[in-house]
Amino acid sequence: MFTGSIVALVTPMDEKGNVCRSSMKKLIDYHVANGTSAIVSVGTTGESATLSHEEHGDVVMLTLELADGRIPVIAGTGANATAEAISLTKRFNDSGIVGCLTVTPYYNRPTQEGLFQHFKAIAEHTDLPQILYNVPSRTGCDMLPETVGRLSKVKNIIGIKEATGNLSRVHQIKELVSDDFILLSGDDATALDFMQLGGHGVISVTANVAARDMAEMCKLAAAGHFDEARVINQRLMPLHNKLFVEPNPIPVKWACKELGLVATDTLRLPMTPITDHGREIVTAALKHAGLL
Repeated sequence: MFTGSIVALVTPMDEKGNVCRSSMKKLIDYHVANGTSAIVSVGTTGESATLSHEEHGDVVMLTLELADGRIPVIAGTGANATAEAISLTKRFNDSGIVGCLTVTPYYNRPTQEGLFQHFKAIAEHTDLPQILYNVPSRTGCDMLPETVGRLSKVKNIIGIKEATGNLSRVHQIKELVSDDFILLSGDDATALDFMQLGGHGVISVTANVAARDMAEMCKLAAAGHFDEARVINQRLMPLHNKLFVEPNPIPVKWACKELGLVATDTLRLPMTPITDHGREIVTAALKHAGLL
């Protein structure tokens, strides 16, 4: 359940900015039907930054309810205050969630020792498997391989979503962790290369709109059929890149609406609707991928 194509799911909203249950069900049904390995609910792509603490938990539980045991659900529970991250994580103890994705603290930029103590404290307050999440382009904080190695020895910490796009990190981390420590790419554009170097899968933005292709690409890669996987990846490459033509999740949410997967592309401020120029670029990428 922690390998292959794991979607970083968008959080669909109605025109008033409330979470849209019907669109959420449609999205989950789409991923069940198209081979997605698991869902990450309320990560960066799920707009965790603009949901209240209560809404955050409610969206995860709604995702779990609508998944109805058909696909594993991983909860995004990161925060830049350790106490808040612990509180979010504890909410899902005994809920049916299969694990939590916990991002490095953002804005306050802790030291490597601070990162170690932060994640260790979270792990000590839950029996849920924890996946670390390193995305310095978003957080201003880079968790170094040596810190990952230390944390891999902490009970309940089972893997990392490594989203630097720096493929040398795969080698560096693999040298410091056990063989069963899960390595997930957080960068669609380099995910196939990441897997070829020993990674186990990807937590994907692209999978929101190309679920079957991403699932098949990861399946082929896991079986060692990299030439076949690369054919799919080349077709998706413009999409991997252009879904970030404006800040995530602006483009991918619009693409979901364009493909009829959600009713609206409503976002909450300070995120604003995609520009006309952005729409043109994403439309071209969707066509290149064979999705339009």
